[in-house]
Amino acid sequence: MEESPFSIDPHVHSEGSYDGREPVELLLEHAADIDLDAIVVTDHDTIEESLRAARLAPAYGLVGVPGVEVSTADGHLLAIGVEECPTPGRPLPDTVATVREMGGVAVVPHPFQRTRHGVPRRRLAGVDVDGIETYNAWLFTGYRNRRAAAFARRYGHADLAGSDAHRVETVGRAFTALDLPTDGSATADDVVAAIRRGDTAVHGRRAPLHRCAGHYVKGAARKSGYAARKAPSVAGAVASAVFPF
Repeated sequence: MEESPFSIDPHVHSEGSYDGREPVELLLEHAADIDLDAIVVTDHDTIEESLRAARLAPAYGLVGVPGVEVSTADGHLLAIGVEECPTPGRPLPDTVATVREMGGVAVVPHPFQRTRHGVPRRRLAGVDVDGIETYNAWLFTGYRNRRAAAFARRYGHADLAGSDAHRVETVGRAFTALDLPTDGSATADDVVAAIRRGDTAVHGRRAPLHRCAGHYVKGAARKSGYAARKAPSVAGAVASAVFPF
């Protein structure tokens, strides 16, 4: 049987992001359960939860890769493999340079989509980024993804796919395969190097409806189970606050 490729979802949001809602422990648990090798928590303009996720990842059998979704003056940018958040609001080329100085790779998510702060084509042409998100799982039609893929081919950028998940159920709905070993020996530096080399393959085909339904049910059940496990500690904290003796 052919070995599965190293799979990473490089675009995931946690409760650390203004538009996220899930704790990183739950995201990591789900990623491991669906046989991903890594996720990158890319909260908006904050990296604290991503750093924590990267530290916790090995306990879940995953490779820990930190990152952040930076708001540049020209649109959003995924900084993968960095341990600090680049200063938001700067021009895209300057931010790309900073990401590389920090040892990471710069990937443009959902390009050309103004409603989602995607970098416009005129701003992206001529900028030497490390990759383009050519499959974003939140697109209801394939048109935007096809435009992104055509742009990446024309300018020689690596293709990446990401779920852009804001809930645990959608983690891994799209992922990137890398030419890396899956025996646990790969590191965050290896992930960054593979993206930089362009050793990537995009996966994100829509599954049959019954499989989608099963995926969502399992994700929802996992979320309920996590909440139940956390309930005693939450109840204890409330009781301590009300009856501090």
